[in-house]
Amino acid sequence: MLTNFGKFVRKIRIDNGELLKDMADVLQVTSSYLSAVEIGKRNAPIAWAEIITKHYKLNKLQEAELYAAIDDSQLNIKIDLSTYDTFDKNIVLTFARKFDTLADSDKEQIRTLLSKHK
Repeated sequence: MLTNFGKFVRKIRIDNGELLKDMADVLQVTSSYLSAVEIGKRNAPIAWAEIITKHYKLNKLQEAELYAAIDDSQLNIKIDLSTYDTFDKNIVLTFARKFDTLADSDKEQIRTLLSKHK
């Protein structure tokens, strides 16, 4: 399923008579990587906004829509746990699973604790 970013860039491609490969070349990535971003398997890099805006000569409204679509794609983050031991992996995963159920006061305590370790 296409993300907002995917829908936006697909429309740009159609309007410009381009294929996915053409835009991937502009972004200096593979077609498969661009496709993964469009369907939400990867986050859209923020650096793409400037490249797309300049190359396709987007107006201010289109540029704002593009930035919003990229921001929307950033709602998911990926954490590489391959270097973590089992104890640390469990902490990260427990936090992620329980985050929505934490009280605001608990979140503030966690934020305070983490801000001490800059």
